Amino acid sequence: MESASARPRPALTPGSVLPDDADRAALVARVHVPEWDGPCVAAVRGEQVVDLTHVAPTVSDLLEHDDAATVVREAVGGDAWPLDELLDATATGRRDVPRLLAPIDLQVIKAAGVTFARSLLERVIEERAGGDPAQAVHVRRRVRQAVGGALDGLRPGSPEAGKVKELLVSEGLWSQYLEVGIGPDPEVFTKAPVLSAVGIGADIGVLADSVWNNPEPEAVLVVDSGGRVRGATLGNDVNLRDVEGRSALLLSHAKDNNASCAIGPFVRLLDESFGLDTVRELDIDLRVEGVDDYVLQGSSSMREISRDVLDLVAATHGAHHQYPDGFVLFTGTLFAPTEDRHAPGAGFTHRHGDIVRISSPPLGALVNTVVASEQAAPWSFGVRALMHNLARRGML
Repeated sequence: MESASARPRPALTPGSVLPDDADRAALVARVHVPEWDGPCVAAVRGEQVVDLTHVAPTVSDLLEHDDAATVVREAVGGDAWPLDELLDATATGRRDVPRLLAPIDLQVIKAAGVTFARSLLERVIEERAGGDPAQAVHVRRRVRQAVGGALDGLRPGSPEAGKVKELLVSEGLWSQYLEVGIGPDPEVFTKAPVLSAVGIGADIGVLADSVWNNPEPEAVLVVDSGGRVRGATLGNDVNLRDVEGRSALLLSHAKDNNASCAIGPFVRLLDESFGLDTVRELDIDLRVEGVDDYVLQGSSSMREISRDVLDLVAATHGAHHQYPDGFVLFTGTLFAPTEDRHAPGAGFTHRHGDIVRISSPPLGALVNTVVASEQAAPWSFGVRALMHNLARRGML
């Protein structure tokens, strides 16, 4: 097994990970402090990260404050750490000094799938290919010939969507993915357990035996217990196409594995400089750099999403389902890589050692290194450990 120190590590600096307008942003971080053997809630102020755990012991608690952005900007803090030192410790895998964690804690990690027409077709293709990348190129040609531009600008659940469904059924191409993509109800699923997400600089995992997988760069909404969107961040909803393509009933096997969910670098709270309309306009860029000198670049624009972000929140939270500690919601991606990497017709798949950078100017950059899930650091700090740790520190 490859040692952690031998793995490729990204270079992280404040300038490369902070939002372009960081001086105006209310940014929330979490820091693991070895002295406490646990995490603290923190505010990013300039290039300093300031402990706010005495104000809010968890990020979930912080977001219940109506004036959370003001708290992040103005509350008297405790210890402070230089951001560049935290980034260096995180990127190099050190555990003996403070390091950054995923910037959420008790929130349930939810995800909306099939929210963009282009990625919707790729889900249909991998289903028709039975998870076999060698068959995907032939299936892709047939699906695109049959569907053409019929999905462009289509409002899910509309009468027009119903007519497209009739067309696809007549062509023998109807799919469960098309149902959630253009039907009245979106797909919303639980991506990962509470506290299992990894943050910036961490290893991100794909199963060792997966031969067809890809990153999914997404905007992630951060929502409080009342269903109010309080902020946003970036996420990588790592996907195993060969697994889900065999059967949608294998979704949890394809999506929920050790280190398979990355969130960060920070939560940007909604305020006068960053609102939901900004989220609706986000452009999210992806860059994958391999140890084989391979480079993949792509982008996803929230302007092309099929369902409004508040519709996705309403489908997740309401009289039908509550989240007393809040939740985060991956909103889906337009990006679906089809370029060949290893062999003609084989499409894209990760290699261990790939450095994945997901970025958007208002949110900064989330950077991770791909490893086998089986080789990533085991997840060992859960809810019970967090509660014991905070109680021991007198924070509860």
